[in-house]
Amino acid sequence: MEHNSLGLAREEHLYLRIAGEIENQITRSVLKIGERLPSVRILSREQGISVSTATQAYFHLEAKGLIEARPQSGYYVRFTPRQFPAMPAKSRPLLHPVEANIADIIADVYSDISDPSLIRFSVGVPAPELLPIPKLNKTMHEALRELPASGTEYDSLAGNLRLRRQIAKRALLWGGQLTEDDVVTTAGCMNALSFALMALTERGDTIATESPAYFGVLQLASSLGLRVLELPTDCCTGVDLDALEQALVKEKIKACLFVSNFSNPLGSCMPEEHKKALVRLLEHHNVPLIEDDLYGDVYFGKSRPRSCKSYDESGLVLWCGSVSKTLAPGYRVGWIAPGRYLEKVKRLKLYHSVSAPTLTQEVIGRFLENGRYEHHLRRLRQVLHANMLQYVRTICEHFPENTRVCRPEGGFMLWLELPPHIDTFDLYAKAVRHGISIAPGRMYTLQDQYRNCMRLCYGLVWGPKIEAALRKVGQLGGDV
Repeated sequence: MEHNSLGLAREEHLYLRIAGEIENQITRSVLKIGERLPSVRILSREQGISVSTATQAYFHLEAKGLIEARPQSGYYVRFTPRQFPAMPAKSRPLLHPVEANIADIIADVYSDISDPSLIRFSVGVPAPELLPIPKLNKTMHEALRELPASGTEYDSLAGNLRLRRQIAKRALLWGGQLTEDDVVTTAGCMNALSFALMALTERGDTIATESPAYFGVLQLASSLGLRVLELPTDCCTGVDLDALEQALVKEKIKACLFVSNFSNPLGSCMPEEHKKALVRLLEHHNVPLIEDDLYGDVYFGKSRPRSCKSYDESGLVLWCGSVSKTLAPGYRVGWIAPGRYLEKVKRLKLYHSVSAPTLTQEVIGRFLENGRYEHHLRRLRQVLHANMLQYVRTICEHFPENTRVCRPEGGFMLWLELPPHIDTFDLYAKAVRHGISIAPGRMYTLQDQYRNCMRLCYGLVWGPKIEAALRKVGQLGGDV
């Protein structure tokens, strides 16, 4: 059995390597659009691989939308990342704090969030078909059998020990040096962000965020009576550090809240030197950073990007994460490593929730412990990367001319900037009548901006139905 598993792993590595080499040739235009690829048998002979491995390599490229099979003819190049449209310009919000309130817009868009008849490009979670539900169920049965009282008892205040140990071990992947005692479990990442903001701020304080920013953070700030300073943000490199440095001098900022890796909704990922400079800047001003690292495991490159927490020498970074976007959204399992604010966060957890759910934390702890999670992530990354390329190809072909699109290297989100005359809230209303839901850009700011922008989630299972829905959104945008 072990021998068979190793053989399958080697075969998987081989077809991905072959596919990667062909993709590199397509990207560099060595293989051009419309050009015929070698037949499966020729590829097999030239590369010294089995016909099955050659076929898998072509299936992988076809899933990404880079090549297409033509009946009785073979495989042809269909799309190249060099065709990507222009990227959205750096955001330029007004640099003054604003009272947080966008409830009406969000309520309109998410009033039908659970409607199964809708194709929901607006919901930023992976489709259930992409999750290892049978394996989670098996782990759940194991936990029920082995936990005291089948998991009905309260867990410790810090949270499930098995889970905290696994989170600390996985921190090594991004350069973190954590122990289980540094981690507090929470009911999802939003719960972790809530504890962090409550530990650091009081009503009337100002926090700094990216712009555009995840609407859930803006809602959370509103519920806590906070003012929000939106900062210019680049869709590749993240928040503008020069603008942040000026704001730290001019404004009394109590905390920063940034998504360091593959932000929602922009998809940006801070470069390592950017993260290091950010932490040093905030240390100089003694301003804590709440780091939302919810998407860091969903990278399309060779390794996981580092987190800002890896550069934290003073305990000012409160690192937050969850499996809600990668494994089990409904389990509501998250965590926070709050640095010097550990005791404050524990006390808040005691006041607000006493204990996090015992059973689901145990299940996730076991899932991380036995290697199932990493195996699942490898598959998920491949699917999401392929989906992202399929979305961009379809947008290039069917959306209005001069539509701009971000180029994420991980995560779930595409940020689109349409021509200025298109109002995406009106587009949302039209799309819903066709059974399609999108997220208008106005949801991601407290200012009057991004009216011609939208966020699309590419966590759905790609196929003719999803492609047709995306084409319809583009057509409706062109009809405005």
